[in-house]
Amino acid sequence: MLVVLLQGTREEDDVVSEDLVEEDAQELYEAGEAQWGTDEAKFIMLLGNRSVTHLQLVFDEYQKIAEKSIEDSIKSELSGDFERLMLAVVQCIRSRPMFFAKRLYKSMKGLGTADNTLIRIMVSRSEIDMLDIRECFRLRYEKSLYNMIQDDTSGDYKRTLLKLCGGDDDIAGEFFPEAAQIAYKMWEISAMTKVQLRGTVRPYSDFDPASDAQALRKAMKGFGTDEDTIIEIVARRSNEQRQEIRQAFKSLLGRDLMADLKSELSKNLQRLILGLMMTPADFDAKMMKKAMEGAGTDEHALIEILVTRSNQEIQEMCSAYQNAFKKSLEDAIASDTSGTFKRILISLAQGAREEGPADLDRASEDAQALADACNADSDDLEDKFMSILCTRSFPHLRRVFQEFVRCSNKDIEQIIKKEMSGDVKNAMFAIVRSVKNQPSYFADRLYKAMKGLGTDDRALIRIMVSRCEIDLFNIRKEFKETHDASLHDFIQGDTSGDYRKTLLILCGGED
Repeated sequence: MLVVLLQGTREEDDVVSEDLVEEDAQELYEAGEAQWGTDEAKFIMLLGNRSVTHLQLVFDEYQKIAEKSIEDSIKSELSGDFERLMLAVVQCIRSRPMFFAKRLYKSMKGLGTADNTLIRIMVSRSEIDMLDIRECFRLRYEKSLYNMIQDDTSGDYKRTLLKLCGGDDDIAGEFFPEAAQIAYKMWEISAMTKVQLRGTVRPYSDFDPASDAQALRKAMKGFGTDEDTIIEIVARRSNEQRQEIRQAFKSLLGRDLMADLKSELSKNLQRLILGLMMTPADFDAKMMKKAMEGAGTDEHALIEILVTRSNQEIQEMCSAYQNAFKKSLEDAIASDTSGTFKRILISLAQGAREEGPADLDRASEDAQALADACNADSDDLEDKFMSILCTRSFPHLRRVFQEFVRCSNKDIEQIIKKEMSGDVKNAMFAIVRSVKNQPSYFADRLYKAMKGLGTDDRALIRIMVSRCEIDLFNIRKEFKETHDASLHDFIQGDTSGDYRKTLLILCGGED
């Protein structure tokens, strides 16, 4: 493949063979997904020679045929250096500036700096597409390239790199013309991509609730506790199966399984196991209560739960909250928060977000209304953003945010960062992130829960418990792609003992 690329014989960008698009997509599918083994020569020939514009159309067609992206197919069909090379080719075809933005981010994140990579890209792209790379960097990592260079380098080396960078995009807020086209296309891809959500915990095949109930009783009876048995049963059953075990425990033994587990386990392991044994609605209700009780409020937890749950999940949580705490969730939010933030949370807690696909005409109207609000005072801006972001369906909001780029030439995320502050900014930002890519949002929340000194165990438990049967596999993929480290490794390095063992089972594997 390197030799093919070295020939410099790729077709020019304006060469598109419409008759060949479907044929090429079919040939790629048959060379990989449709057969045992992979015809690497076919991948090399097509990806090494066709024009960029042609291949972009081929990738769109491939997604329809294979019902998965070309990137996912390459990851499953190829391996090692060849896999990395082909993924790099695909990323450059999708967006060369985004490819370089990812390379720059990886060169500076974490401990140490890959200076060779940083120098190579800054020197080679500074007269070609550095503005676009900067914009892609900010789009993907919500931080300007300028700021990251400033934090990661020093002295005259830093001064020189910052000159090549050319400016701080966290100050600007508006797109450069080329970058606006990239941002518009990214929202288009986000709207078109059909992600198959996958959990890491599935129903246990040889399930026998009576047997599990007896085994759990035995593990807790007498002197000492058999934590291994408890973890193996609880972490490897679906939530529906766990509810059957609770019922069988009470029917056969006349005991409350939750009370027994609470008395036998302690600290984070106890919180994690009890969380898994609750229904999702009861667990969410308890997490909302925990976020609001005591001296401080965990605003990030309130935002995360209310932004990411479906209407039905929110309604069931509200009912569970009322039953458990004899107070409506709305009243609890009203007494614990204030101002616009309170109104945002109460709006979300209605569980009345519109559902269904985007209305393209209305999306344009909504985008224009948001663009007009950017010129209003801060209260009107927040009210208009709230009225649209808290009520429209996610598919519709994807189109709104795309049209917002077209009619304002601004970045919706950057406007929120610049014009809003505090909890209101965090709530609005979480909605945009969830609309764009919800597994990525959760991956970021998990990363923040474990990075640096100390662990936010409540956030870690909340996300691992609530997502393990829904989309934790997708979250793992996003975590690896963004942070260049596996979720499994982060958990392993940041937790210990039986608590770690349970989390790793929920995680479901090492990427």
